[in-house]
Amino acid sequence: MKRRRSFLGGLAVGAALTTCLTVLVAASSTEKVSPVDPRPRDVYVPNSERLAPDEMRVIACGTGMPNPRMAQAAACFLVELGNGDKFIFDIGSGSVERLAALDIPWDWLDKVFIGHLHVDHFGDLGGLFVGGGVGGRHVPLKVWGPSGATPELGTAYAVEHMEKMYTWDIAGRLGQTDIRGFTTEVHEFDYKKPQIIYEENGVKIRSWPAIHAIDGAVSFSLEWSGLKFVFSSDTFPNKWFNEYGQGADIAIHECFIAVPDLVTKWRLTPEAALQVGTQIHTAPEAFGKVMSTIKPRHAIAYHFFKDHDTTGPILERIRKTYDGPLSLAEDHMVWNVTKDKITERVALVNEHTWNPPLVSPAIPPDPNDRVGYSPEIWAGRFDDVDEVIRPIYEEAGKALGREFKYPGD
Repeated sequence: MKRRRSFLGGLAVGAALTTCLTVLVAASSTEKVSPVDPRPRDVYVPNSERLAPDEMRVIACGTGMPNPRMAQAAACFLVELGNGDKFIFDIGSGSVERLAALDIPWDWLDKVFIGHLHVDHFGDLGGLFVGGGVGGRHVPLKVWGPSGATPELGTAYAVEHMEKMYTWDIAGRLGQTDIRGFTTEVHEFDYKKPQIIYEENGVKIRSWPAIHAIDGAVSFSLEWSGLKFVFSSDTFPNKWFNEYGQGADIAIHECFIAVPDLVTKWRLTPEAALQVGTQIHTAPEAFGKVMSTIKPRHAIAYHFFKDHDTTGPILERIRKTYDGPLSLAEDHMVWNVTKDKITERVALVNEHTWNPPLVSPAIPPDPNDRVGYSPEIWAGRFDDVDEVIRPIYEEAGKALGREFKYPGD
C-alpha cells in the first residue's frame, strides 16, 4: 500500500510540479486536449464531496505557534466522520476564521475538546462562541476540557469567566437577534485519569494526562468505525501517549521548532530555548522517537512555523529517529482516512464566505428583551435620518405582507 510522504514543497512548488508534469504528458501524447475541458484537481474543495460511511476527514485549521501570524493560526484540528459527526480539537487563536472558510453550518461545529488552557489552544473559543452564535448556531456550544490542580485552573472556570467577559456583548444582542446559541455546556473531567469522556453515535473519545507547563494538560484519541485519530495537544513525550496512541491511523503530535531557530528567529535566550524547546514542548528528534514507538499509519507534526528555512532542519531532525509516513502540517492541509488508504491534500477555501446555511430556522427577537439606551444616549440620535430609514421598514412590510413598527413611533 502506497502512502504519501511529507508535505514539504508548499503550493508554489506543487503548482510548478503540476505544470512540469502537464507539459511532459502533453509532449508524449498525440491526443489534443481542449484548454477549456475540466481536469481533476488534487485539492479539497469544502462541501464538494461526500464522505463514505466508514471514512474520516481531518482538516488542519491551525498549526502554528503561540505568537500569531497570518500564515498559520494556532492549534486547531477538525475531524469529520462519515456518520455526519464533527469534532474540534483545540481552538487556538486565529483558528475560527479557518473553520469559517470551510462554510460548515455552525450548529454542526458545536463540540470542542480542549487539551489545555494556553491561549494558542483555546484563545478562539470566544470567537466560536460569539461568532458562531451570531452566524446561526442555535444550539449550545459544548466544551470538553480538563480540570486543574485547583478549581480556578480548570476548564469550567475558564469558560465561566469567558462568558462573563462577554456580558456587554450578549446584553447588546438581547431582543435584537436570535441568541439561542449564546449558551455553553461544559464537561470538565479529571486531567489525571485516563478515561472515556465522550461516547455517542459509535464515537468514543478518550483523554489521558499530558506533561506541559503545569498540571492540567491532556491528550485525546477518537475511535470510530475501526479508525483511530490521536491528538497530543501540547506535551513532553510521555508513557500515556505511547500507550493510548497505539493503533493510530492518524497520530498528530506537537513538534516544536528546533532549538537553534528558537534562539535566532524567536529570539529566546539559549537557556529559555532549551527549556521551552525540549522540556515544555517536544523536540523534533523526540517527536520521531514517539512515532517510532507507536508506529501510526500516518504521523503528523505540528506546532512550528513552517518556513523555507525551518522546515528542512525539522525534517532532518525527525528523520534521525523516525522513517515512517509523515506530514509536516500547515493550515488547510486535509487527510482523508479509510481502512485502505490515507490521502493528503490541501483545501481550496473561500476567504470571502458569508454565513453558512442554517440547520434550523432563526426566530424573531422579542423587543421586550432589549436592554435599551439611557435617556442621555437616546437623545443623541440624529433624527434627520428617520425620513430615509422609515421607508426601509415600509418596503420590507410591502415585500413580506407584514407591518414593521419603526422605533420611536
